[in-house]
Amino acid sequence: MSPGGALDAGAPNAAPAPRIAVLDYGMGNIRSAEKALLRLGARAEITSDLERARRADGLVLPGDGAFPKAVAGIRALGLDRVLADRVDEGVPVLGICIGMQVLFDGSEELGGAEGLGVLAGRVRALKAPGLKLPHIGWAPVEWRRPSPLCAGLGPSTTLFHVHSFAPHPADPGDVVGVAEHGHPFCSAVERGPVWGVQFHPEKSSAEGLALLGNFVARCAAGAGAGSPGAEGGTTRRQPSAA
Repeated sequence: MSPGGALDAGAPNAAPAPRIAVLDYGMGNIRSAEKALLRLGARAEITSDLERARRADGLVLPGDGAFPKAVAGIRALGLDRVLADRVDEGVPVLGICIGMQVLFDGSEELGGAEGLGVLAGRVRALKAPGLKLPHIGWAPVEWRRPSPLCAGLGPSTTLFHVHSFAPHPADPGDVVGVAEHGHPFCSAVERGPVWGVQFHPEKSSAEGLALLGNFVARCAAGAGAGSPGAEGGTTRRQPSAA
């Protein structure tokens, strides 16, 4: 999109909707996330431009596919450094599906790969003996603690999942939601300004839109306020053992 696109729009006499950069790093399921955010009133734009990502009020890292390819795509574009800087500034970040997984230290998928290390923990294959993988379909997510991520939702929300792997956060306090496919798995995390969901909120009907609405509201609350050392940044834990 041109320099006059969504991230630059806004009426001069009205409180602007938050500018949200949907990061394009060569993986699938990008457009549906953008459309959901636009529907919620955000000024959302798909981009891989580093400067536009640095000016946004929030970042969304969506995507489908394999962990090693996803991380390689992010690093090749220099988006890994932008993500780390924006997290340090307290800017809201939402990882969806593989976009959530790559925020962790690493994964065992396809022989293993190192992640971005924004969140401490490893991504491992689902333990689902006798059940079909990938896990595709609707599954209840039980909210384990209060969080702005799931504000306004009930104690359990049924959301759409497509995955064969899930993160194992090093700090149990990062876990917000847990679902089950054979065994329980972490389906949602929060640490400072970083949110991550294993499910697809953009494909999860009204409840998924409500959760995305919580993210849009979080971005709007801090619009234009992100700066190095700003309140809300995340403290990085030591990387977990492989």
